[in-house]
Amino acid sequence: EIQVPTPEMPPVLKPEASKVDGLAFIGLSLARKSDVGHQGSQTHQTAFDLNDILDRNYEYFASTNDDGWLVGGGEPGPPRSYKLPAKDSAHVEIMRVGTFKPEWGGIAEKDIIAALGSGKILIPQITVLPTAVVANTDSPPEIEIRFDMPYGPNFSDKKAPLPANWQLRFIHNQLFKHFYNPSRFCPGAFHSTIVRKAEFRTQKHRQAYFEMCETVIKKWSLAGPQPLSTELGENKSGIWLFTDRTKPNHFFQPNFLPPYDAEDKRDIILSYLAEEWDEESLSWKPATWDEKAVSVGESLMGFCNNQIESLLGPCVPQK
Repeated sequence: EIQVPTPEMPPVLKPEASKVDGLAFIGLSLARKSDVGHQGSQTHQTAFDLNDILDRNYEYFASTNDDGWLVGGGEPGPPRSYKLPAKDSAHVEIMRVGTFKPEWGGIAEKDIIAALGSGKILIPQITVLPTAVVANTDSPPEIEIRFDMPYGPNFSDKKAPLPANWQLRFIHNQLFKHFYNPSRFCPGAFHSTIVRKAEFRTQKHRQAYFEMCETVIKKWSLAGPQPLSTELGENKSGIWLFTDRTKPNHFFQPNFLPPYDAEDKRDIILSYLAEEWDEESLSWKPATWDEKAVSVGESLMGFCNNQIESLLGPCVPQK
C-alpha cells in the first residue's frame, strides 16, 4: 500500500522510509558575482542579472528575513547591508535528493555522481527563460522567479520549436525514472527563491514592485531562452549536484547536444515531455497544459521504458 504524504509534509516518494530531511539536490546554479553583493560569490551564469528584479534600496519592501537577498550576488554585509552576509545561492531545484545516506531515505553521493556521469541521464544544452516573478503562498511570502514551460510541445510537427524551459522537465522526468529513493521529490514549480518573508511598505508598493518585475521579464522574453554560460570553447550550461543551496559541489556538462529537431532526438524529448509526476497519487500521468487543458494522450507514454536506449539500440516496448 502506498503511503501518500500529508499536506504538512513534502511529497516525498515513500514517506514511511524517508527518515531524515535534508537539502541535497540536483539542479541549476544561477549564482553570479556582483559588485553590490558578497565578494566571495562565484559566477555560474552570465545570462541574467537578477539584481534587475531586486529592491536593494528597500523602496518597495519594508522587511525580509535575516538572509536578505539570496540572489544577484547575495548579501554583502556591513557597511553595505545589515543582513547576514552570504554568497549568492541562486539555484533551481530539479530533484531533491535529501541526504547522501540511503538509510535515511537519500542516495549515496558516489551513486549520483556515477549515474550522472554515465550518460544514462541525457543532459541537454541548458537554455532557460525567466517567465514570471511571483509571491508564493507562505505568510509572509517568499518571492520567486519562475521558469515555467509557457505551452506544451508540438507532438505532431517534430520540426516545431520546443517551448522555453523544456530542458527542466526533460531532466526532471529522467531523474524521477532513474532514482527511486524514499526522500525524492521536487519542491513545486521550477523556480529560484530570491527573498523570504517579504513584507511590503504598502499594497501600492507591492503592486509597483511586481509591475517593475513584469517589465524586466518582458525585456528578457524579447531575447528568448539563453544559455547559462557561453565560455569560449566550453559550454557550461549543465547541471550541478548540491549538498545544499550554498554548496554546488559537482558539475555535469551537457551530453545530449543540438540539433533537437533531429528525429531520433526529438522522439526521445517528446516521450519524456508526454508525462508528468502527480504529487498527490505519487504516480505518472499524461501531461496536460493549463492554457488548453489538453492531455497529450497515453500513446507516447508507452514509447519506451527507457527512451535513452533507443539511441543505443532497438527499443523494445515493455509488456
